[in-house]
Amino acid sequence: MKIVETQEYIDTLLGILEFIAKDKKSIAILFNKRLRSKIKTLKDFPFMYRKSIYFDDDNIRDLIYKGYVIPYKVDIKNDTLYIIGITKYKDKL
Repeated sequence: MKIVETQEYIDTLLGILEFIAKDKKSIAILFNKRLRSKIKTLKDFPFMYRKSIYFDDDNIRDLIYKGYVIPYKVDIKNDTLYIIGITKYKDKL
Protein backbone atom coordinates (compact mmCIF):
# COMPACT_ATOMS: atom_id res chain seq x y z
CA MET A 1 0.00 0.00 0.00
CA LYS A 2 1.33 3.40 -1.01
CA ILE A 3 1.25 6.36 1.41
CA VAL A 4 0.62 9.84 0.00
CA GLU A 5 1.03 12.91 2.21
CA THR A 6 -1.09 15.91 1.19
CA GLN A 7 0.54 19.31 0.97
CA GLU A 8 -1.67 20.53 3.83
CA TYR A 9 -0.34 17.75 6.06
CA ILE A 10 3.28 18.50 5.14
CA ASP A 11 2.91 22.25 5.72
CA THR A 12 1.16 21.81 9.07
CA LEU A 13 3.65 19.18 10.25
CA LEU A 14 6.57 21.47 9.40
CA GLY A 15 4.97 24.23 11.48
CA ILE A 16 4.53 21.86 14.42
CA LEU A 17 8.11 20.62 14.15
CA GLU A 18 9.43 24.21 14.03
CA PHE A 19 7.43 25.04 17.15
CA ILE A 20 8.74 21.99 19.02
CA ALA A 21 12.31 22.73 17.85
CA LYS A 22 12.17 26.18 19.47
CA ASP A 23 12.26 24.38 22.80
CA LYS A 24 14.52 21.47 21.86
CA LYS A 25 15.56 20.40 18.37
CA SER A 26 16.25 16.78 19.33
CA ILE A 27 12.67 16.38 20.59
CA ALA A 28 11.32 17.67 17.26
CA ILE A 29 13.47 15.16 15.38
CA LEU A 30 12.32 12.32 17.65
CA PHE A 31 8.66 13.38 17.30
CA ASN A 32 8.95 13.31 13.50
CA LYS A 33 10.78 9.97 13.47
CA ARG A 34 8.25 8.23 15.72
CA LEU A 35 5.27 9.73 13.90
CA ARG A 36 6.60 8.50 10.54
CA SER A 37 7.13 5.07 12.08
CA LYS A 38 3.49 4.95 13.19
CA ILE A 39 2.33 6.06 9.75
CA LYS A 40 4.40 3.31 8.09
CA THR A 41 2.54 0.66 10.14
CA LEU A 42 -0.62 1.72 8.32
CA LYS A 43 0.67 -0.02 5.17
CA ASP A 44 -0.01 -3.40 6.77
CA PHE A 45 -2.97 -2.47 8.98
CA PRO A 46 -4.83 0.45 7.37
CA PHE A 47 -7.97 0.08 9.49
CA MET A 48 -6.21 -0.30 12.85
CA TYR A 49 -7.32 3.13 14.12
CA ARG A 50 -10.81 4.38 14.87
CA LYS A 51 -13.23 5.77 12.32
CA SER A 52 -12.75 9.53 12.19
CA ILE A 53 -15.02 11.59 14.42
CA TYR A 54 -14.49 14.57 12.08
CA PHE A 55 -15.64 12.92 8.82
CA ASP A 56 -18.70 10.83 8.02
CA ASP A 57 -16.79 8.20 6.02
CA ASP A 58 -15.78 4.72 7.19
CA ASN A 59 -12.63 4.93 5.08
CA ILE A 60 -11.32 7.99 6.90
CA ARG A 61 -9.56 7.07 10.14
CA ASP A 62 -7.87 9.00 12.97
CA LEU A 63 -4.33 8.09 13.97
CA ILE A 64 -3.68 9.71 17.35
CA TYR A 65 -0.12 10.51 18.41
CA LYS A 66 0.98 12.65 21.37
CA GLY A 67 -2.29 14.61 21.44
CA TYR A 68 -2.35 15.17 17.68
CA VAL A 69 -4.93 13.68 15.34
CA ILE A 70 -3.75 12.62 11.91
CA PRO A 71 -6.77 11.83 9.73
CA TYR A 72 -6.07 9.57 6.78
CA LYS A 73 -8.17 8.09 4.00
CA VAL A 74 -7.90 4.45 2.96
CA ASP A 75 -8.42 3.98 -0.77
CA ILE A 76 -8.58 0.20 -1.21
CA LYS A 77 -9.31 0.44 -4.94
CA ASN A 78 -6.03 2.29 -5.64
CA ASP A 79 -4.09 0.60 -2.81
CA THR A 80 -3.26 4.03 -1.37
CA LEU A 81 -3.43 5.85 1.96
CA TYR A 82 -3.82 9.62 1.91
CA ILE A 83 -2.55 11.47 4.98
CA ILE A 84 -5.03 14.35 5.06
CA GLY A 85 -3.68 16.58 7.83
CA ILE A 86 -2.58 16.91 11.42
CA THR A 87 -4.21 18.88 14.20
CA LYS A 88 -4.21 19.11 17.96
CA TYR A 89 -6.99 16.88 19.33
CA LYS A 90 -10.32 18.57 19.98
CA ASP A 91 -13.77 17.20 20.62
CA LYS A 92 -16.19 16.96 17.72
CA LEU A 93 -18.37 20.05 17.59
